[in-house]
Amino acid sequence: MSRVTARSLGILRLWLVATVVFLPACAPASSNTKAETTDPIPVLSYYYIWFDTQSWDRAKIDYPLLGHYSSSNVDVMRQHIQWAKAAGIDGFIVSWKSTDKLNQRLEQLIKVADEENFKLAIIYQGLDFQRDPLPVAQVDADLSYFIDHYADDPAFSLYEKPLVIWSGTWEYSREDVEKVVLGKREQILILASEKNVDGYSRLADLVDGDAYYWSSVNPDTFTGYAEKLTGMSEAVHANGGLWIAPASPGFDARLIGGKTVVDRKNGHTLETQFNTALQSSPDAVGLISWNEFSENSHIEPSEKYNHRYLNVLANIRHVSAPRINDFDSSEPGNTQENLGFVQILALGLLGISIFAGLAVLIWRNRK
Repeated sequence: MSRVTARSLGILRLWLVATVVFLPACAPASSNTKAETTDPIPVLSYYYIWFDTQSWDRAKIDYPLLGHYSSSNVDVMRQHIQWAKAAGIDGFIVSWKSTDKLNQRLEQLIKVADEENFKLAIIYQGLDFQRDPLPVAQVDADLSYFIDHYADDPAFSLYEKPLVIWSGTWEYSREDVEKVVLGKREQILILASEKNVDGYSRLADLVDGDAYYWSSVNPDTFTGYAEKLTGMSEAVHANGGLWIAPASPGFDARLIGGKTVVDRKNGHTLETQFNTALQSSPDAVGLISWNEFSENSHIEPSEKYNHRYLNVLANIRHVSAPRINDFDSSEPGNTQENLGFVQILALGLLGISIFAGLAVLIWRNRK
C-alpha cells in the first residue's frame, strides 16, 4: 500500500467518525415504531394542553422531568408521544374546547401525531372552572368547529369516525344534548361522560356510548367497584355503543379542594384498576392520566416518581419499557430553536471537516 493511499484511508476514517458523531444531531427527533402489544384493546390516555410555564406554580406537589413546560412546546409534545407509544399507549384523549390558545396547541399536536403515527381523540370540556355547564350554544359551536377544522385529519381515525367525549353531560338536560348532537353524529362519534347506568340510559339513544372519567376510585374501599364498571359496560353495549373504561395510578386533589386520596402503592393501584377495566369488556381503556398533575393521577415521568409508571404500564402491555431522555423544557430559550441551532452547527462542522479532508487529499496526491 502506498504512503498516499494509507494517509487517504486515514482521512476517510476521520470523515466516517465525523459523520457518525454529527449526523445524529442533525436528524429530527422522530419515532415511527409502534409498540407491539398482545392486547388488542386500545389504551387511550387523557392528555392536557392547558399548561403555561406559570401553571406549575399552583397546586402541585410533583413536577415533570421535562421541567415546567408550556403546552405550546412542540418538542415536549413529541417527547410525550414517543414515550407514550413506547409504553403501549395507542393515543391521547385531548382535553379541549375552542379558544385561540387551545386551538393553536391542538393543531400543533395533530401535526406531531401525524408525523409519529399516533392517534388522538377529544374530551370536550363542557364545564367551566367552577364546574358549571357552558352555554349550549357554545358547546354546539365548538363541536361544529372541531368537525369543520380537525375531524378529517388522519390522527382522528382510530375508529370509523373521530371520537369526541362530552365531559359534563350530567349537567345538561336531555333536550340540550339533543340540540347539540343533532346532525353531528353522522360525522363524529359523541360519547357521554355519565357516571352510572341511570345517567347513561337517560341519553342512550342520543349518544354513541359512554366514557367514565373515574380518577378517584379506591379499589380497596369501594364496594362493588368492578360490578359497577361491568354494569355500565353492559348497558352501553346493549345500545350498540362504545364503552371506555377508566383506570388510574392513584389520586390526590387536596391542593385544589378535594379530600380523597388514593395511594399509588408503587404501581399496584394502576395494575388493579387496569385489570378491573379490562374485566368490563371495554372498547378502550381510558388511562387517567398522562399529565393531570393537579389531581396527581399522572403517569408522565416526574421528579417524584421518575419513569416508574411508564414501566408499570409497559409491563401490563407486554412491551419494553421506554428509554427516558434528559432535557429540561423550562431552561431559558425555546427548546425547538436551540435544537435547530445545534443541528445547523453540526452540519457546519461536518462540512468543514469534509472540505478540509478533500483539500488534504488533493494536496497529497499532487506531491
